[in-house]
Amino acid sequence: MTNDTTTGLFISFEGIDGAGKSTHISALAEAFKAQGRAVTLTREPGGTALAEKLRTLILNDAMDALTEALLIFAARRDHLTTVIVPALARGDVVLCDRFTDATFAYQGGGRGFDLDVLSKLELWAQDVQGLGRDFVHELGRKGAAPAIVKPDLTIWFDLPPEEAAKRLAGARVPDKFEAQPVEFFRRVAQGYADRMAADPLRFARIDANRPREAVWTSVHGVFSGRGWLP
Repeated sequence: MTNDTTTGLFISFEGIDGAGKSTHISALAEAFKAQGRAVTLTREPGGTALAEKLRTLILNDAMDALTEALLIFAARRDHLTTVIVPALARGDVVLCDRFTDATFAYQGGGRGFDLDVLSKLELWAQDVQGLGRDFVHELGRKGAAPAIVKPDLTIWFDLPPEEAAKRLAGARVPDKFEAQPVEFFRRVAQGYADRMAADPLRFARIDANRPREAVWTSVHGVFSGRGWLP
């Protein structure tokens, strides 16, 4: 694939806390800007005024699994309509710290919530036609139009939960997810692995259990291999 600077790119970054996503997202933003690309940096849950309010509830308040999932997809819908879709239509590179794969990994894998229900919510919240037909054209997608909005590429920073716990120890007051036991994060990691197995062409797995420079070399290699960075 060549580096078409007129076509929007939607790239998500996944992994448990402590995997080092934030450092490399910032570096990639600078790399794309150096190529003259407009970059939109955002995150989930969050990314809009409404979604950030919902983020606070999701990360801190006790609630049942369905309520949690409904709030996450409500935040995602607002994020898509307010930030992501307009940015892609402008031709921006959208770098998003977590997206729907995180919901399947954390709520589905970690909490054991019904994956079929999550799939239905994914279809409703990310429906392309409901977000505007011009969206698909502006992205320059080939072939049949996708049913839902999803990233062009997902970078999964795969880190053993035990190592993530060491990195996070004492770093900050944990939210309700970060405070979960290691076994929870083993299920989350399996949730990510299952998502990658179901959509392997969209995913690039990065071994995050290495020095930062080695991880960055791998990350940059994924983008240069696709012709998106030199």
